[in-house]
Amino acid sequence: MEKKADDRPEEQTIPLLTPYQMGPFQLSHRIVLAPLTRQRSYNDIPQPHAILYYSQRTTKGGLLIAEATVVSDTGRGYPMTPGIWTKEQNEAWKPIVDAVHAKGGIFFCQLWHGGRVSNNDFQPNGQAPISSTDKLLAPQVRTNGIDVAEFSPPRRLRTEEIPQVVNDFRLAALSAIEAGFDGVEIHGAHGYLIDQFSKDQVNDRTDEYGGSLENRCRFALEIVEAVSDAIGADRVGIRLSPFANYNGASDSKPKALGLHMAEALNKYGILYLHVVEPRMIKVGEKFECADSLLPMRKAFKGTFIAAGGYQREDGNKAVAENHADLIAYGRIFLANPDLPKRFELNAPLNKYNRATFYIPDPVVGYTDYPFLETNA
Repeated sequence: MEKKADDRPEEQTIPLLTPYQMGPFQLSHRIVLAPLTRQRSYNDIPQPHAILYYSQRTTKGGLLIAEATVVSDTGRGYPMTPGIWTKEQNEAWKPIVDAVHAKGGIFFCQLWHGGRVSNNDFQPNGQAPISSTDKLLAPQVRTNGIDVAEFSPPRRLRTEEIPQVVNDFRLAALSAIEAGFDGVEIHGAHGYLIDQFSKDQVNDRTDEYGGSLENRCRFALEIVEAVSDAIGADRVGIRLSPFANYNGASDSKPKALGLHMAEALNKYGILYLHVVEPRMIKVGEKFECADSLLPMRKAFKGTFIAAGGYQREDGNKAVAENHADLIAYGRIFLANPDLPKRFELNAPLNKYNRATFYIPDPVVGYTDYPFLETNA
């Protein structure tokens, strides 16, 4: 018997490649370029080689989150990271943003303050880094496994100084929008300044920014409110890592912290919540779609982005099972600028080279990873 057209087997749907409406932004797929520090910005200024780097990883309707971008001269934590607080920095970002937009991408700028993850050499006039605390961060072996990062004793912010830091984030958000970015992501993760306030193993304050869970989260939420008021909540996201212990920032009750933030953020109506899976600190363990983020996913009313070592299959599973709306990819997107196409074809992936993550070369380990097609 002749087969009817309706009897033909349907093509298998790849969840990561289905479209998604994120507030005012129509995304063509669910694969997000995670924010990745690359340390190739001289004198806090993004360089022209970033035009090729970001445009290589742009697809029409794809969401990209720029590398952590410093909000003020007190926010520097590492060498050769970009800023967004001066006119010169703002102008340098414009052609990079334009290149992403020319290919139809949606581009957010991640706003960052390192807090105590810094030293006097990176601070104006060699002053102490600012933080929620005056507790020193212990030296840490860098990603290359050889060099050791040394940190300076931080200075505890006085209560009356905190509004100025909140305002630094607000001004940086306005600068990002002026540079052409579609929105901003507030970096509230990985042991940097906001995380230093939020987590009880770092925050030892006795004022209204310390002690209770509500007090410790006050700083983050004041920044969210200020930034949302400045540029519109539908252009604002935040990244959190309640389960992580990066840069010595851990919390005794990470589930409670994550849930409190997810619920509290609803008041401001922001566009998305971007959360790092706890499995990112469990290297080598097999991943099944984790339940640990489900309370946050269910509590937050906007778009939910999950990150943390995802591959193709577990990313598809997370979207298919409604654990997340979008999945952020870092290292494998770095090494595979055409990652959405590779996922579509289930093609082999280039391996990333950890040794070239942070070298200053404008090409090597940056824009020289091959595409599937040589003419891409």
